[in-house]
Amino acid sequence: MNKSNIRNICSVFLLIAVISSCKTDETAPPAISGGDTTGTKSPEAPKAPLSVKSLNWDAYPDQTYSNVNAAADFGTLTGWKEQRTIISGKTLRVKLEKNALSSAGGIVANINIDEGSEYEVEFKAKFHSQFDWSKGGKLGFGLRIGEGNTGCDKADDGNGGSARMMWYTSGNGDVKLKPYLYYKDMPDECGSGFNTAYPSTGSIEKGIWYTIKIYVKSNTGTNTDGRVKFSVDGNTVLDKAIRWTTNDSKRLINKLSFATFRGGSTPDWQSETDGFIYFDDLKWTRLN
Repeated sequence: MNKSNIRNICSVFLLIAVISSCKTDETAPPAISGGDTTGTKSPEAPKAPLSVKSLNWDAYPDQTYSNVNAAADFGTLTGWKEQRTIISGKTLRVKLEKNALSSAGGIVANINIDEGSEYEVEFKAKFHSQFDWSKGGKLGFGLRIGEGNTGCDKADDGNGGSARMMWYTSGNGDVKLKPYLYYKDMPDECGSGFNTAYPSTGSIEKGIWYTIKIYVKSNTGTNTDGRVKFSVDGNTVLDKAIRWTTNDSKRLINKLSFATFRGGSTPDWQSETDGFIYFDDLKWTRLN
């Protein structure tokens, strides 16, 4: 074999080796040292909402907020009391009548929403400068799951629950915003708040807007893999795993609640004067 043939054969083997080396480099996984995967995977994007609905009352003049107005803005709903709601300065004002409790003096309305397993509702609330706190009451918008237990209908049958906010006057006279929940494992007949409140010290004030946010995630089966979160002005009040239901056919969130009234059920929850609470910038979001 002459030198020319030998050179040709060597060139072929060298080319094969280079090609093989390139293929190996293309398919080799990136090196990871010390368990640090920084930069090997993009962070998970925030979940996009399936639907978002928002409502303010900027387009209305000062007037009664009628049943027709409410249905046009909210859709299908029950329990609206037009005699106790007006538009005042581009906000919704609810009147709580003196010497009356629950729906007899305020509003207990429920708004149909698309069924979902994960929702968030956010709104602003303000108590009139002359508001009488009395012992407390329910405040604004919340979410109902399955049969939507409220009204001291203990949710231990596993068919429903609810998440709402209330205001409450403690024994030392401080007034707090408190989560108010019905869920499968609730300890008492009436709602529970896991001993949480806002603010942690002192009181809420009259004439001040508070931004309230409530997040609810359904649990699955009999698992405690649901979630509830409450915040006020961006401050977390409650963030907890929870078992809302044990009946999977009743696990979904299906109602936006609007419960604004004094009570409790005993006379110390009443007031001798009419009271007014204002609402604005409502938004509810279905996440799943």
